[in-house]
Amino acid sequence: MTTDPTTEGSRSVNDAHRVLVLNSGSSSVKYQLLDMRDRSRLATGLVERIGESSSRLVHTPLTGSGEPRERTGRIADHEQALKAAADELAADGLGLDSPELAAIGHRVVHGGLKFSEPTVITDEVLKEIERLVPVAPLHNPANITGIRTAQALRPDLPQVAVFDTAFHTTMPEHAARYAIDIETADAHRIRRYGFHGTSHAYVSRRTAALLGRPVSEVNVVVLHLGNGASASAVAGGRCVETSMGLTPLEGLVMGTRSGDVDPAVTFHLKRVAGMSTDEIDVLLNKRSGLVGLCGDNDMREIRRRVDEGDERATLAFDIYIHRLKKYIGAYSAVLGRVDAVVFTAGVGENSAPVREAALAGLEGFGLAVDAERNAVRSGEPRLISPDGAAVAVAVVPTDEELEIAGQTFDLVHN
Repeated sequence: MTTDPTTEGSRSVNDAHRVLVLNSGSSSVKYQLLDMRDRSRLATGLVERIGESSSRLVHTPLTGSGEPRERTGRIADHEQALKAAADELAADGLGLDSPELAAIGHRVVHGGLKFSEPTVITDEVLKEIERLVPVAPLHNPANITGIRTAQALRPDLPQVAVFDTAFHTTMPEHAARYAIDIETADAHRIRRYGFHGTSHAYVSRRTAALLGRPVSEVNVVVLHLGNGASASAVAGGRCVETSMGLTPLEGLVMGTRSGDVDPAVTFHLKRVAGMSTDEIDVLLNKRSGLVGLCGDNDMREIRRRVDEGDERATLAFDIYIHRLKKYIGAYSAVLGRVDAVVFTAGVGENSAPVREAALAGLEGFGLAVDAERNAVRSGEPRLISPDGAAVAVAVVPTDEELEIAGQTFDLVHN
């Protein structure tokens, strides 16, 4: 007999202090186990190439020796992947059967308009996530698989969905709506939802703390620059605009995604090039962006090629930076007053040339980068603008897993 986590199990939930965070992709599962008493990590892991003969699990305990452990060999499906991860955690004394485990938090990419907060997963919640598959066909099915597998492993434990789109549900209608026939848009849920919301929420809040000011008083432009990239305008802790739209394709130039294109490009490719809808989908999502422009989607390699005078890499970099500048300027206008522009995620945190180039020539907006500060590599939040700058420029490492764990724990523990 399973325990209802909202009744008989509530005492153990309230006494527990660990949260397992799961990020289930189509062929991978990332996981972290956190102790919410001090927000520390106990273990991290990645299972990749699920369903292939070359499946690989890398598990890193962050207590004891801290030495990573790796196993290879076919892992058939997500159920086997999670069971393998559970075995590794158990070997460190951190098993999923522990009474100290309070909940499992799941990253869910698309929550539509219905889910603006972290949500305990019920049958009805899961059905709604399934109903959103047409607007997130690459992401929500994998998230659903991870949820169902975790439910099977611990049916007595609260499972919480934390949605990438939730932070952006505060956008006003004039920012969220596309200018298309409103009845058609409503019938098919066509609007701008935004993504990377857990990152934008975490980073905007940490930026306010870095400035020593209340979140409610700070206006921030957040630039989440990884293989996927998005910008947001955050006013007093609330998102008022973001670059991704119905899907994560819209907006900035990304590793393999085009970002903004004229919608008629799709019709042109269909009529003139004879491409199918699926072929165009693959082109825009997987063969565009930096990789489409120069054959590389690793900014470190692109910068090496730029420094060597490679023309295609230089063009790709210039297009990437041009798009960034457009969004920084646009979001400065949307906010009216900008207190900080903040860079985060893999490229944003680690590429000094990107940060420098993105703000070059924007001194009229009060934006400037101190070259010496910008060159420093650090895992800590930091300012890279000169003393006395009108607008702060910051680098704030994102921590989406900690954000998911915190939202999950707060929901089940209160």
